[in-house]
Amino acid sequence: MIRFTLNGQEKTYTGDTERSLLDYLRKDEGITSVKDGCSGEGTCGACTLEIDAKARQSCVTKMRRLNGAKVVTLEGTDAYLKDTIAKAYVNKGAVQCGFCTPGLISRTKVLLDKDLKPDLATIQKAIKPHVCRCTGYKKIEEAIVFAAESVREHKELSITKTDGKIGKRHPKYQAYDTAIGKRDFVDDMQLPGMLFSALKFSEYPKAKILSINTQEAVALEGVHKVFTAKDIPGSKKVGLILQDWSVMIDEGEITHYIGDVLAGVVAETEEIARKAVALIKIEYEILQPVINVFSALDGERVHPERPNNFNTSQFVVGEVDKAFARAKYIAKGNFETQRIEHGFLEKEAAIARPDGKGGLELFSQSQGVYEDRRQVAMILDIPEEKVRVRLVPNGGGFGGKEDLSVQGHVSLYAFLLQKPVKITLTRQESIRLHPKRHPVFMDMELAADVNGKLLGLRLHALGDTGAYASVGDKVLERVAGHAAGGYFIPNVEIEAKTVYTNNIPCGAMRGFGANQVTFALEVLVDEICEKGNFDRWQFRYDNALVDGLRTSTGQVVNGVGVRACLEAVKEDFSKAKYAGLACGIKNSGVGNGMIDESKVKITIVSKDKVILSHGWTEMGQGVHNMALQSLCQETGINPDSIEVIVDTDDQIKTGMTTSSRATALVGLAVINAAKALKKDLENHDLSELKGKTYSGEYVCDWTDKPGTKKDPIIHYSYGYAAQVCIVDDAGNVSKIIAAHDAGKIMNPMLFEGQIEGGVHMGLGYALTEDLPMESGYLISDKYNDLGILRAHETPEILVKGVEVPDTVGPYGAKGIGEIGLVPTAGAVANALYQFDRIRRYKLPLRRKGRL
Repeated sequence: MIRFTLNGQEKTYTGDTERSLLDYLRKDEGITSVKDGCSGEGTCGACTLEIDAKARQSCVTKMRRLNGAKVVTLEGTDAYLKDTIAKAYVNKGAVQCGFCTPGLISRTKVLLDKDLKPDLATIQKAIKPHVCRCTGYKKIEEAIVFAAESVREHKELSITKTDGKIGKRHPKYQAYDTAIGKRDFVDDMQLPGMLFSALKFSEYPKAKILSINTQEAVALEGVHKVFTAKDIPGSKKVGLILQDWSVMIDEGEITHYIGDVLAGVVAETEEIARKAVALIKIEYEILQPVINVFSALDGERVHPERPNNFNTSQFVVGEVDKAFARAKYIAKGNFETQRIEHGFLEKEAAIARPDGKGGLELFSQSQGVYEDRRQVAMILDIPEEKVRVRLVPNGGGFGGKEDLSVQGHVSLYAFLLQKPVKITLTRQESIRLHPKRHPVFMDMELAADVNGKLLGLRLHALGDTGAYASVGDKVLERVAGHAAGGYFIPNVEIEAKTVYTNNIPCGAMRGFGANQVTFALEVLVDEICEKGNFDRWQFRYDNALVDGLRTSTGQVVNGVGVRACLEAVKEDFSKAKYAGLACGIKNSGVGNGMIDESKVKITIVSKDKVILSHGWTEMGQGVHNMALQSLCQETGINPDSIEVIVDTDDQIKTGMTTSSRATALVGLAVINAAKALKKDLENHDLSELKGKTYSGEYVCDWTDKPGTKKDPIIHYSYGYAAQVCIVDDAGNVSKIIAAHDAGKIMNPMLFEGQIEGGVHMGLGYALTEDLPMESGYLISDKYNDLGILRAHETPEILVKGVEVPDTVGPYGAKGIGEIGLVPTAGAVANALYQFDRIRRYKLPLRRKGRL
C-alpha cells in the first residue's frame, strides 16, 4: 500500500508498483496537464510535475517511489505562480503548439521557488530535460526571465490586449488554456463508453503474409474484435496523390515497410489491446527488400503496378552547355542529405464514433481534415458527407501529419463496431509509421564568368521516397524548382527523380525539398567565390533575384526581398571572424498546376460572439491568429468575441496545411468574406446581424507545371531570406542572424517565433539530426537518439524582419512557416569551412564533440 498526497489530497494506491506515475495520473485521476511525448523514455519533459519540491518526469517515476511523497501537478500548483508564469509564457510568445508548455511551466515554478534572478545559463540548465520542437527555446527563455521579474516584484500579470489588427503582437489564440493544460489534445479526450485500439505492425520491410492467426488475441478477456484487411468494406489503399498506401496488408499480400499494419485490436483498455496484439501470430515468407535508392532505379519493383522511379521532374532553361563552355569558374560536388524525423511532441492519436445516422464523427489532429474525410469515406465506402471530421489543434506537425496515419483505422473500427474508439501510438510506433524528410542525393555543378556573374547550373537529384508515394514527387519537384535558390541563373538543366524503396516513406517536412537543394547550392556559391576571389556577400548581392528576373523554372518574380535580406545581415557578416552566409527562397502554395484555395464562413451569433470557420490546421504556427487578425483588420470586431472553428460540417473544403500557404489563402478569403459584413456594419451593430453568415473564398487556379510553357507561373508567391552563421574560436556555432522577408509582418511576436523555431530545426538538420536505417530497419526508434537540440545547445538567434510587399498575399504578406530553415545548413557549412577549410558535402555536418 502506497500513501501520498496529490494536489493536497491524500491518496492510497494498491495497484502495480511498477506502473508509471504518468499512467496513473492520466488514466486513474483524469489529470491531463501531464503529457506523454516520449512513451516512457524520460527524454522530452512533457510529463514534468513537482514531487517534494523538485521537478520530476512522471513517465519514469514508478508508483513504488511515492510513499510519503507530495505530488503536485499544474492543477494543484499555487494559483498566483501558475497564473503569472503562464501569462508570461503567453505574452512573450513562448506558446506555439503548447504540448510541451505545461511541463515547462511546472519546471519554471520549481526554478523560481529557488531563484528569482536566474541568468541565461541557469535557465538553460533548468530546462535541459525538455524538448520544444516549435520555438527554438528563445521565447521560453524570455518568458522565464519575465516571470521571475514579475514574481520578484509581486506583479499581477494580465494577458496582452490589442485590437487584434494586422501588425500587432496579439497573443496566440487559446494560448493560456493550452499553457496550463486546460485545452485538450486528442489523447486527452474521453468519450462515454470509449474503447481502445492498438495495431500490429509488420516485422519485416518486405515479406509475403502467409497467414494471420488471431485466435489467441480474440480469446483474451476484454477484447471486442480483431480486425484485418478482410474487414475493410471499401478501398484498401489510400494516399494524398497516388492511392498506393495499404490501410492493412492482407494474407497473400506483400509488405512494403516495417510500418505496414497487419491487424488492429479493439478492447476495453489500451493495455488489453496491446496484450492482444502481442498474441497475434503472423507467418511470413521473408523477401529481399529494396533499400538502396540507386539500385532501386533498375531493381525489382516495390509496387508491381508502377516503376520505382515513378516520377521525374525535368526541364532545361537556356543554353546550358554553352554557358559552361564560356565559364571561367566551375564548382561541383556530390551532395547527400539525411533522413529526418519530424519529432513533433504530440504522438499520433485519433478518436472516432458513430454519429447515429449511418455516418461517422472523427476527432483528428491531422494537417488536412478534408483530406481525412475523403480517405476515410473511401475506406468505409460511404459518401464524404457521411464523415464529419473535427480538428483538434495538434501538438506539432511540420508536415508529418499530412498523410493518413491512424485516422483510417480508428474510423473503420468505430464504424463497424458502432462504438467510440481511440488509438494512440507510442513514440516508437510513431517513428516507425509516419513519413520522414527525404534523403536526397545531388550532383550539382555551378558556373560563373570572370566577373562573378552566375551563368549556369546543372542538377541531377535522386530522392528516396520510401515505401509509398505520399507527396514525394512534389518534394522532388521543389528540389528542382528551388535549385537556383535566391539567384538569377539564366541557364539551367534540372533532373530530380522520385524513387520507391522498402524504407520508411518520406513525404512532407518543413522546407519540403528547398532546404536540401539550398545546402548544395550555397556550398558551391562559396567555392566559386573562393576560386574567383570574390567577396561572398557582394557576389550574392550581385547575383540575387530582383523584380523582373526569373527563377530556375523560368518564372518571372516580383516583390523580391533577397537583396533587402542581404542588406540586413551585411554588418553582422562583415564583422565576424568566422562566418557563413546563405540565401534562401521558398514557394508559397502547392502551385505547379494544382489549385490553391481557401474558403471561410463568418457567423454572427450575438453582439459578443462571432464564429470564424476555416479549413486550415492550427498546429502551433498561428493560422487561427492569421484568420482572426485579418477579420479584426477588416471589421474592427473585438478579437475576444471571435471563436475559430475547423469542422468539415461547415462544407468549406480546403486542402492540406502545407507549402507555407495558409496565411495568404485564409487571409484573402477572410478579406473577401468581410466585404459584405463591413458594409452591413456601416448601418447595423453585431446584435442586429445575429444569425447571418458571410462566406468568402480565394482560389488560385492559374499556376503551371515546370517545363510546360514559355512564361510559366509555378507558384503565386515566394518568401526570401538570408542567414549568417557565426562560429567561435573553438569551431562551435555561437550565433545565427536570420533576415526574412515576410512581405508584411502580420504579427511580429509570432513571426519571430516561427523564424526562431525554423532556425533551431535548421541547426539540428545541419549539425546533429539523423534517422539512419539499415536493411530496411531503423537503427534506433528512440526519441532521444533523434539529435534534436536542447536549449543549452541552441546558440543565440537574432531575427531581422524585412518587408518587401508581395503582389498577391493579404496586406502584402508572404509565407514564413518553412523558410526559417531553408538557408541554415548552407550558412553553417560555409561558416565551418571558414574555420577549418574543410568543404562539406554531406549532412549532418557535426564535428565530434562540437556544435
